[in-house]
Amino acid sequence: MISNLASVSSDAKIGDGVTIEAFTSIYEDVTIGDGCHIGPNVTIFPGTRIGENCKIYPGAVIGAVPQDLKFGGEYTTVEIGNNTTIRECVTIHRGTSDKLKTSVGDNCLLMGYVHVAHDCTLGNNVILANYVGLSGHVTIDDYAIIEGKAAAQQFVHIGAHSFIGGASLIRKDIPPFVRAAREPLSYAGVNSVGLRRRNFTDNDVKTIEDIYRILFVQNNNISNGLQSLESEMPDSELKSTVVDFVKNSDKGIIRGLM
Repeated sequence: MISNLASVSSDAKIGDGVTIEAFTSIYEDVTIGDGCHIGPNVTIFPGTRIGENCKIYPGAVIGAVPQDLKFGGEYTTVEIGNNTTIRECVTIHRGTSDKLKTSVGDNCLLMGYVHVAHDCTLGNNVILANYVGLSGHVTIDDYAIIEGKAAAQQFVHIGAHSFIGGASLIRKDIPPFVRAAREPLSYAGVNSVGLRRRNFTDNDVKTIEDIYRILFVQNNNISNGLQSLESEMPDSELKSTVVDFVKNSDKGIIRGLM
């Protein structure tokens, strides 16, 4: 059902069973998948691709041009997966020449007033609480959760299954499976509650705790921690996930226990 009071371009592609409420504007070159519900006063600009069964609440603005002075008008997009919920007044900007798109995965929840800047990449099942702000080029892996009013600097990488405390200033990469809090942002333990909710076994959680005990607690710097981790811990997929993340970190990872 499309309200008579909505403005929907004839060049937009609207799927089956889509609801578009009053005073919403949907521009040309927009695709909205089946079963979506677009609330009132939403603005969806050209270059936006929205999957199936998404819910978008009043005041959201999706696909606006990026707030990047280097942006030269190149063709870029916003791509949103299936079953994602975008709450009130969320803003998601198009990409730039860096990645050419900003993307949000499946089953994500972006709470009120979240900002996702250009060239960000969010995986599946990501939760961003109220007022989280992502600068450009941020990458967030699957199942990461960021509490309210946190702010992420450009180009940071936030690992899968991590949990970041509210009002945090994220200046360094956050490795997978951890909780991060304090100022400056630091390792605050393993996200054991979240991991068990996602069917990680007790043995998996213990292995992850052992990995970070070696990396952050028993060693006074990350280089020593990595050497000890590779020599002392038996090989496993969990170990490889952490080691690869740390080795590939361009900005460096958060500090250990303070």
